[in-house]
Amino acid sequence: MAQPAVAYTDESLVGTSINLTNCDREPIHIPGLIQPYGFMLGLDEHTKRVVQASANTETLLGMAAESLLGAGLDVLLGPDKLAEIEAIWPTLTEVARLVGARLDGVAERPFYKLVLHRYDHLLWVEGEAVDESSVSSFDLPVLNLTLGRLLTATTTLEMGQVAVEQVRELTGYDRVALYRFAEDGSGYVMAETLRADLPPWLGMHYPATDIPQQARAMYLKNWLRFIANANYVPVPLVPALNPSTGRPPDMTYSVLRSVSPIHLEYLRNMGTAASMVISLIRDGELWGMITCHHQTPRLVSYELRDLCQFLAKAMSALLNTKEQHDELEYRQRIRRVQGQLFAQMNAQQNFIEGLYRQPTTLLDVISCGGVAICLEDEIICLGQTPTKYQIGNLVAWLRNQPRQEIFATSSYATLNPVGLSMRATASGVLAAALSPELGEYLLWFRPEQVQSVTWAGRHEKNQTTVDGQIFLSPRQSFEAWKQTVEHTATPWRPLELEAAQEIRRHVTEVRLRIFNELQAKAAGLARLNLELERSNDELDSFAYVASHDLKEPLRGIHNYSVFLLEDYADRLDTDGVSKLQTLVRLSQRMEALIESLLQLARVGRLELTVEPIDLTEVVAGVVEMLQPRIEQTNTTVALAGPLPTFRADRVRLSGIFNNLLTNAMRYNEQADKQIVIGLAPADVRSPRGTGNPADYYVFFVRDNGIGIAPKHHENIFKIFKRLHAQDKYGGGAGAGLAIAKKMVEKHEGELWVDSVYGQGATFYFSISKHL
Repeated sequence: MAQPAVAYTDESLVGTSINLTNCDREPIHIPGLIQPYGFMLGLDEHTKRVVQASANTETLLGMAAESLLGAGLDVLLGPDKLAEIEAIWPTLTEVARLVGARLDGVAERPFYKLVLHRYDHLLWVEGEAVDESSVSSFDLPVLNLTLGRLLTATTTLEMGQVAVEQVRELTGYDRVALYRFAEDGSGYVMAETLRADLPPWLGMHYPATDIPQQARAMYLKNWLRFIANANYVPVPLVPALNPSTGRPPDMTYSVLRSVSPIHLEYLRNMGTAASMVISLIRDGELWGMITCHHQTPRLVSYELRDLCQFLAKAMSALLNTKEQHDELEYRQRIRRVQGQLFAQMNAQQNFIEGLYRQPTTLLDVISCGGVAICLEDEIICLGQTPTKYQIGNLVAWLRNQPRQEIFATSSYATLNPVGLSMRATASGVLAAALSPELGEYLLWFRPEQVQSVTWAGRHEKNQTTVDGQIFLSPRQSFEAWKQTVEHTATPWRPLELEAAQEIRRHVTEVRLRIFNELQAKAAGLARLNLELERSNDELDSFAYVASHDLKEPLRGIHNYSVFLLEDYADRLDTDGVSKLQTLVRLSQRMEALIESLLQLARVGRLELTVEPIDLTEVVAGVVEMLQPRIEQTNTTVALAGPLPTFRADRVRLSGIFNNLLTNAMRYNEQADKQIVIGLAPADVRSPRGTGNPADYYVFFVRDNGIGIAPKHHENIFKIFKRLHAQDKYGGGAGAGLAIAKKMVEKHEGELWVDSVYGQGATFYFSISKHL
């Protein structure tokens, strides 16, 4: 570190080079130097005599510093102004007072602004020359408008933008930015206004080491630091030490105090020739700064600087209110998004889809880089997340930790070394446990800060050498910052943890409600199935008993009707004979209906007798049994190919083919009736599409008969449902297909038809391969 041009030094820094540690120890409050755009006098607070003066008084005032030592202000001021200032001395504190004065003791009698303050047992008088024709830049309407805009700004960001725009308008700097400190001491540019041809700094981050601790302490005491020309040559005090204390005076509250050569080098690295920094202080802590930069030297009047400081103090006073509003607005946004998310979940048949498949997703609730939904053995990712394999490892790690509903860390890698590979997307992890035993979590991720910020100066060289001395550069500062925050994400805020807890609670409640509803439905279905089973058993029993009980009197009616026809036909007239014949016919039909009902009841009641069967043999047996009818109707029955051998009930399977073949011959008006039996292709499925096709054999019986209109494809399988009059197509009870369907269902299959009226019909039925 280059030593200041004074006799006093910090012994701890002698002989050392600049680094990030000793930079914090630089005694910047006692430089013994000032900036050359003004002069400084230090007066003993008791005698009111000059004990120290800046070495440039001869240049600015025509009086050598040595000649001023021991003198009073009467060598510069006339009696009236001197009396005015002497009246100020008793009430003077470290807070600066501005006095405009003509220096009557100076040959050319220039007009100066004198800035007065009391500190470290000295009365400080600092002078800045002013053109005599200049007027005050204080503009009350502009100030009133600016304060109004600061007050009405709804957010901290909006207020900050108003502040930087107003400061730039007042001062004319090339760039004015609002610099906001983070919790780790680093900072970022939060708001900015600049000359159109300059590159923006908005959003850029700077490490804590760029503003050493003692500089931050100075900014808390002295709200404004002004540099008119970053290339200035510092002016020493004469003498360097206060004669009464034997040490350099504390220049904390000095306007002209020279700044650290390290800071000047930093400004030059940034391309800044003039700067002004105004503190923003909240609750006694440095919250941020308004920083002004100009590419060429720029001298801003003290009045304008003081007005900018007033605006910064006004903004500081409003910070708590604006930040509370920001917090409230973020909380309200979270609640609004949560409400939308919860509504989506409640509206979806599968509530999980409400978390990620709708306009509002889990990613929108909390400020983060990505989310993962780990539910029901599935991992659903949104945004920038680790891989599913890495998420699986994270879930396994969470399950081994002490159980807690909400887990949050800003540095997962410090807890689990595996997290190093995830730091680019998940240095920060927020986890809401839904069912840890099953590995079910909602996860939010934040990337490592090193990955997520734009870092100012990170590509600059490591050091700058001036006159053999090494100075810091932004690149060095970045590397130091990186060491302190590597593997670390922006911390999770309390309201974000609350939001995660509310979402966890709601998801748990939805799942519990669904579980209870399913339990109730399951219990209801169980009762319903029991009742249906009992009803079916009772119906089957009733059909079986009723058919037997009805057959006895029906046979009597049929037999006595036949006897009457045989024995008394010659005594009856034609009408009487006809009525007896009708009675015989109706009793026969009634018996057929009862027999069909009895057969259907038997199918429902009897269990299958499953055995390996060769379907070709079964079909051959049915064709042989129906051979007289086949010949009578001139029907040809053919096989479309070989038929398989499988396990089934031989009798029931014969009944299925018997019914289908009989119907194929009955409902056919062709002279040459054709029936084809075969195994359907593997892609043929029932209209309902139930089951896995690989688990079933599907067979067909195809005819060239009258066909069936599509609107009747369901009705034909209902018992006693006929599509034609009783006297057409050979009568029949209308129960054959209902019985066949029941037989197929006993084989865990389905029976359906594919037909168009007038173009024949193809009946398909499936048989399970796993009987």
